[in-house]
Amino acid sequence: MARKSLFLILALSIIMGSLTESSAQKKRMRDYGLSYGIFKTGQYNAITDVSGVTVGQVTLKETDDMRTGVTAILPHSGNIFRKKVPAAMYLGNSFGKLAGYSQVKELGNIETPIILTNTLSIAAGLYGVITHTLAQPGNEGVNSVNAIVGETNDGRLNNMRARYVKPEHVLQAIANAKGGPVEEGCVGAGTGTICFSWKGGIGTSSRVLPEDLGGYTVGVLVQTNYGGILEICGVEVGRKLGDYSYRKSVEAQAKKEEAKGGDGSCMIVVATDAPVDARQLERMAKRAFMALAKTGSFASNGSGDYVIAFSVYPDNMIVDEEIHTTKVLDNDKMSPLFEATVEATAEALWNSLFAAETTKGFKGNEVKALPVEKVVKMIKKEKGIK
Repeated sequence: MARKSLFLILALSIIMGSLTESSAQKKRMRDYGLSYGIFKTGQYNAITDVSGVTVGQVTLKETDDMRTGVTAILPHSGNIFRKKVPAAMYLGNSFGKLAGYSQVKELGNIETPIILTNTLSIAAGLYGVITHTLAQPGNEGVNSVNAIVGETNDGRLNNMRARYVKPEHVLQAIANAKGGPVEEGCVGAGTGTICFSWKGGIGTSSRVLPEDLGGYTVGVLVQTNYGGILEICGVEVGRKLGDYSYRKSVEAQAKKEEAKGGDGSCMIVVATDAPVDARQLERMAKRAFMALAKTGSFASNGSGDYVIAFSVYPDNMIVDEEIHTTKVLDNDKMSPLFEATVEATAEALWNSLFAAETTKGFKGNEVKALPVEKVVKMIKKEKGIK
């Protein structure tokens, strides 16, 4: 009898696990029959499809006014300070706070995990990353750390002044980092963010080039908190839903409604295994910014839009040697990587919306999730997809 009960419990667990997994998968854009671009995705359609890249997240929502968190992206699982990766940053619109920019611009590499959080938690992010780096074996003599910490403002749903994010949360996110599927939507640094007036969050996607184009992988992770006139796969979703920036000014029937601007921010992290250097990574980062426009963003005055790009190509890791010999892809071979970057970034941005859920937080403010079913029907009808 005990064996039968145990069997039933195990069977039920498997079934429930499958249902949970199925529900989670249904949250992504492709699970609704919508795809974008010409290149195939990687196994997980995530930044973790780039070999060695891991992601860790801590979500904080214990009280009614707490809707925030931390997302950590690790280029590899080793000592990043001792095995730096080529990197670049592109500032699309700089109304924001991105710690660590100047040294990356000067030296062309990253020496720590990349941390995403909220605007007033940059200091906690820095403290956590520095603590992590100093504790790494082999770093006993380190006295200078260029920590990379980016942010978006989650102040409508989260009481940012309470500064709930602590250094220990940053350390926890780093320790939690793993490969495989990446949780999206209202998690980590995306717990309290808003995108196109709907609930935004964390999103990710990847592209793998065909072998005759190099076979390289590009993976992207985003933290969406920006505005504009939402477009998905070329369809003017925001206008069709009657919810977009400046509607009050352009539509007579909307005069009594709240005026919506396009302010907000977006953090974009691009990873690749292609043999590229900092110069070429900056070129890729510029293309990631182009993907924002494909989603309907116009990079408003109050938007902090930043792209961080790095490569994990093994031979180009920067170690303590007097002379570095790197392998760099020819400029004429970069265009497929540009297309892959645009595709992966756009889909990551859309995934952040598809995965997000209606959220209530600080001062009772509530932000609705994108009406996914309605949007999917709209897009399929316009695109002639059955």
